[in-house]
Amino acid sequence: MQITPVQAPSHETVLRVHDAEIGLTGFIALHSTHLGPAAGGLRMRPYASEDAALTDALRLSRGMTYKNAAAGLPLGGGKAVIMGDASKKTPEQLVTFARAVQSLEGRYWTAEDMGMSPSDMELMTQETKFVAGLPNGAHASGDPSPITARGIFNSIKTTARHRFGSDDLNGRTVSVQGLGHVGGYLCQYLNEAGAKLIVADIDTDRVQEICALYDAEAATAEDILTAKADIFAPCAIGAILNEASIANLNVEAVCGGANNQLATQEDGGRLHARGILYAPDFVANAGGIINVATEILEVADRAAYVDEKLATLDVTLDAILTRAKQMDCSPDAVATSIVDEMLAAKAA
Repeated sequence: MQITPVQAPSHETVLRVHDAEIGLTGFIALHSTHLGPAAGGLRMRPYASEDAALTDALRLSRGMTYKNAAAGLPLGGGKAVIMGDASKKTPEQLVTFARAVQSLEGRYWTAEDMGMSPSDMELMTQETKFVAGLPNGAHASGDPSPITARGIFNSIKTTARHRFGSDDLNGRTVSVQGLGHVGGYLCQYLNEAGAKLIVADIDTDRVQEICALYDAEAATAEDILTAKADIFAPCAIGAILNEASIANLNVEAVCGGANNQLATQEDGGRLHARGILYAPDFVANAGGIINVATEILEVADRAAYVDEKLATLDVTLDAILTRAKQMDCSPDAVATSIVDEMLAAKAA
């Protein structure tokens, strides 16, 4: 295995991890450790190129810095990615990558993300102790998806209250893009609240399953971005809110679970200019890392800690949306400035 530093002025440390014999290429990106050890999941995707994988790691790790800070966690931001088809990953790849995580000696904690499972995390403990999201153990937090979805659901209610004057979702239409673990649980919560669902995923069998479970309306992966709804909940890949897609949105608000939903910083302003209320993703989807943090921090009462932090997130999002309305600007700009102030104060 080769571990090679990668130059990235915006980040503290970036490593390229490569082992040609086992078909392993990936990156570990540490954006900031000002608030504590960097924490963020490991994902595996069939990236088109190494540049694409590196770009994703850099964007995601920065997002984790903001997410952890907004959630009030004593953790910095980091992320790891592996190139390849997750359905074909091997134990040897995971164990080898775990050695690279261990080489950072606790400056980075990894956990489950796209393409990974709690059992994969358990396998990685053969070579590193800096892994969370485990299925077993004294502080094991397991699959973070239900808590992530719960936090997003709460954020959707808060966003609805600001946009429509009430957090009652009964009869509201929510379009959900991405029906993986998080998207699936979110659909369950929304259905229980009486919301009407329009759903899309590249997995057509999954779409049919969700439609049958929750009497949802199916949309194609392309049409979901133009579907008429009250709220759009992106829960798939990032950078789906760009100049072109924002111009075609047919919703009043956006609040979902995908990381880095805005393709550029200017896209928050574009949403605001169209009168579409945007709940900053790194606030809305922080439930998962809150769940993982209980394991990293060895919290004794996990349920109480999660409840407390999720409630705090609601207060934070409410304050962000309130200030954005007062300032007549994008909530993303407000949320980013708040976290920047926190990080600057800690670094001083």
